[in-house]
Amino acid sequence: MIEVNNLTKYYGPTKALDNISFSVEKGEVFGLLGPNGAGKTTTMRILTCYMPATSGSARIAGFDVFEDPMKVKSRIGYLPETPPIYEDMSVLSYLDFVARIKEIEPKKINKKIEEVMETVKIKDVSKRIIGHLSKGYRQRVALAQSLLNDPEVLILDEPTVGLDPKQILEIRELIKQLGEKHTVLLSSHILTEVSQICGRVLIINKGKIIAIDTQEDLIKRVQVREKLFIQVKGSKDILVRVFNEKLSGLKKMDIIKEENGLIDLMIESEMAVDLREPIFRLVVENNMVILELKPVKVSLEEVFLQLTETADRRI
Repeated sequence: MIEVNNLTKYYGPTKALDNISFSVEKGEVFGLLGPNGAGKTTTMRILTCYMPATSGSARIAGFDVFEDPMKVKSRIGYLPETPPIYEDMSVLSYLDFVARIKEIEPKKINKKIEEVMETVKIKDVSKRIIGHLSKGYRQRVALAQSLLNDPEVLILDEPTVGLDPKQILEIRELIKQLGEKHTVLLSSHILTEVSQICGRVLIINKGKIIAIDTQEDLIKRVQVREKLFIQVKGSKDILVRVFNEKLSGLKKMDIIKEENGLIDLMIESEMAVDLREPIFRLVVENNMVILELKPVKVSLEEVFLQLTETADRRI
């Protein structure tokens, strides 16, 4: 549904995108992840025909964004980081205005407006002035305009920026639902957002692609050790001594908290080394009680930091 090949973009002498290539399949929710200034918005502006690339090519739904921009625009819905809304208009009048700009057949406009308002849950504020709405509702209105032409592809640039926690959760859930009917390209610098919504993730930094994969495979790529969280009731000194002397395969041990005879530890071992059974045995042999033991997965945040730090060293 989206094909990007060797895309490069210069702003004067500054290279904002450096020969990037990726593809997004039909029906996929694809995350574009990177710090501010990484090149995410530039990529989206090129894909939405807002600006040209310096070199390379891009296609959406089979149409070239440079040669067939009108055909591309008719097949996408775009929500830029700054919502494209007129705050002095009512919700209904604004959506009617956008529908006419998008050349939706006049006799179908009212029905489409009703449908998108129902989808993003703004029917109860349809007659209100947009500028009088909360930021969460304004974001929903902006999302509604992107859906009016029933797009094959939704391109969402930082869709939850500036929202409060409740509004963020509501917009995330809405995007998940939209992903059931549309191909979605979602840009964000918020890792939890990408991890909760997207299947595959592209990590970009300083205009270069660092990695493209599912979250699970990205985690496997950087996880070289197994992590375990353990809570033990007993003596910290004895526990530390016994583990250091007798726990084969132990690479790192951190005391997270010690309070009222309870010790919380984080233990790391070499990959594929299972320390759970020997940990149980050593704890019991030394007259202590193990209250909790669970594996700890590497987070997408750790993956992102490790991959970008490695890339920075190469640069």
